[in-house]
Amino acid sequence: MTAGPTAPVLEMRSIVKTFPGVKALSDVTLTVARGEVHAVCGENGAGKSTLMKVLSGVHPHGSYEGDILFDGEHCAFKDIRASEAHGIVIIHQELALVPYLSLAENIFLGNEHASRGIISWNETLKHAAALLKRVGLREHPQTRVADIGVGKQQLVEIAKALSKEVKLLILDEPTAALNDEDSAQLLQLILELKEQGITSIIISHKLNEIAEVADSVTIIRDGRTIETLDVKAAETTEERIIRGMVGRDLDHRFPERTAYEGDPGAHPALEVRDWTVHHPIDQQRKVVDGVSVHVRRGEIVGIAGLMGAGRTELAMSVFGRSYGRNISGTVLKDGEEIRTRTVPEAIGHGIAYVTEDRKHYGLNLIDTIGRNITLSALPKVARRGIVDGHEETRVAESYRRSMNIKAPTVFEQVGRLSGGNQQKVVLSKWIFAGPDVLILDEPTRGIDVGAKYEIYTVIDELAAQGRAIIFISSELPELLGMCDRIYTMSAGRLTGEIPRHEATQESLMRHMTVTPPPT
Repeated sequence: MTAGPTAPVLEMRSIVKTFPGVKALSDVTLTVARGEVHAVCGENGAGKSTLMKVLSGVHPHGSYEGDILFDGEHCAFKDIRASEAHGIVIIHQELALVPYLSLAENIFLGNEHASRGIISWNETLKHAAALLKRVGLREHPQTRVADIGVGKQQLVEIAKALSKEVKLLILDEPTAALNDEDSAQLLQLILELKEQGITSIIISHKLNEIAEVADSVTIIRDGRTIETLDVKAAETTEERIIRGMVGRDLDHRFPERTAYEGDPGAHPALEVRDWTVHHPIDQQRKVVDGVSVHVRRGEIVGIAGLMGAGRTELAMSVFGRSYGRNISGTVLKDGEEIRTRTVPEAIGHGIAYVTEDRKHYGLNLIDTIGRNITLSALPKVARRGIVDGHEETRVAESYRRSMNIKAPTVFEQVGRLSGGNQQKVVLSKWIFAGPDVLILDEPTRGIDVGAKYEIYTVIDELAAQGRAIIFISSELPELLGMCDRIYTMSAGRLTGEIPRHEATQESLMRHMTVTPPPT
């Protein structure tokens, strides 16, 4: 029986999902109206992504309790193919594209235009071109995925969903890795799809985006449905949504920070002079060009810039020359020149780097919380070259409690944790190493407001202990709320250095969009 036009397109009733030692979902109910954009909000670990995996068949029928009704019919999806056959398509936060295949090949992968096992490339390219045009991409269908940016890759994923005659599109943190321009384009596309009758569920931590595109928002906390709100209603403010997510008022998004009062005559904890880095492949191109920055003990110094400004390239190249070729310049620690030509050398000098890509470079996802936390300082938990398992567990357990890492034990696999809890493990790893200088690259990307506040508090405490913090972020309010000084970069060059009391979003953006003169 198919539901009428006014009936909900989706009902999820009393969903319960349990993993070993953890009840991820407990009596969750979700109702989505036909043709709406429905947001799902909650802290990391609240159960949002798990609920969507239940809906899309990633967690098959029989592995959970409760009922799913789609278009008025009871559904028991055994896998993703079964849900896609009904028109439910999920786009995960980690994109599922094959980088060395073309856009057309990716769009129809597993859904090929073929007859008797032979692919019709004319049909494939024709239909791919039409779908790419529909999502606003002008690239040729034979362009490789590896040759386009992350923002355009998101649009390719949506084109892939449209090829499957999608009725309900699920987007899990679709703008987490996008810049403002790409985010705006993606959100506009979601609204255009709504006009075409496609229902969307969007999981996002960015409350301003929810206010822009969503009709309703369901809040999930600790695996339970808290409430569903009409986004356009006057009482549905960001503060109201946050209160539902964290279970309390969050009056201040950032910890109260005492203004930095270090000794201006003391040598900086870390100083980088005239730092130049060339692209690892196109070695004629400078990705960092003559940059000089410094940070003192107890100080939090921000680095702001648009995508491609050179922020991450600067950080990685200073940290053991992890990025780039033909690197030149000087690094000084407490006024003394040091060598940081390898990662062990950088760590040995008390420098730590928290990468923006925690899944690929920050963690071993198939290992435990305990092993990941001690990984950067194994000698601290070893005796005569052999790791003491009891000491490793004791150390990891102390960080699990102090950092509020939501896991039953430190023997839990890191890959099973939510993004916010994974980030806490990365921070614990480097704090345990005892660095003097901590470089944080997008430390709160893809993390909810509650977990962000906890991480901000940890960063503030580290600065209060006399650690020097370099804070790279694409979120300007975050830099303004946390930093004592902010450097701005554009096209690999330094374009400004703004003290806290003078910094505004407008002044930062003005410096970030300056085109530096050629060198």
